Amino acid sequence: MAETHVLFVEDDDVIREATTLALERDGFVVTAMPDGLSGLESFRANRPDIALLDVMVPGMDGVSLCRRIRDESTVPVIMLSARADSIDVVLGLEAGADDYVTKPFDGSVLVARIRAVLRRFGHAGGPRNGGQGSHDEGQDAERGVLSFGDLEVDTEGMEVRRAGVAVALTPTEMRLLLEFSSAPGTVLSRDRLLERVWDYDWGGDTRVVDVHVQRLRTKIGQDRIETVRGFGYKLKA
Repeated sequence: MAETHVLFVEDDDVIREATTLALERDGFVVTAMPDGLSGLESFRANRPDIALLDVMVPGMDGVSLCRRIRDESTVPVIMLSARADSIDVVLGLEAGADDYVTKPFDGSVLVARIRAVLRRFGHAGGPRNGGQGSHDEGQDAERGVLSFGDLEVDTEGMEVRRAGVAVALTPTEMRLLLEFSSAPGTVLSRDRLLERVWDYDWGGDTRVVDVHVQRLRTKIGQDRIETVRGFGYKLKA
């Protein structure tokens, strides 16, 4: 994906250099930084298209850096973790990361995950401000606005309102809500959500789904998405 700017924060010199070369061979423009503080400065100066953040970097760890980036932007973030079972994976996702890759990783796998994230971000931008005012049900239907109690999802304008107040979602959260709102009352399995929202055509870690559902609940209402034990989740109609 030519001309896509990647911010890569990694303190290991060998991994940083080898991964940078691999990404550049695939057409990415890479800015590589050795610590969290320089990574934050680079992010603010260059506004990359995607950020790859190692969890354990000096100065400011990757989880804290992810939180700072998420405070300022909805740019996609992929965390890099040395252990698949590490609590750092969940912490990174809770901080606002969209996905994670476990070390050691194959360069082709990393590229595939980057492209998958970028594809879904291209499909659903973050909600914009505005859209104030009331509409009758006929107008809402024509505009592609779906209503679930006090929750309104504008599937064309990519806006979400709760009790008339705009709700800011990341693109991944927006895609997840669109998937739920397309089939209200229907139980969606974690595997289906991984495939449809994260663009995985291979098995993935369902913790990614669980953490994102919880993040979405905090924004649209804890009781709006129901857990169906052993099967998945459903949006209450």
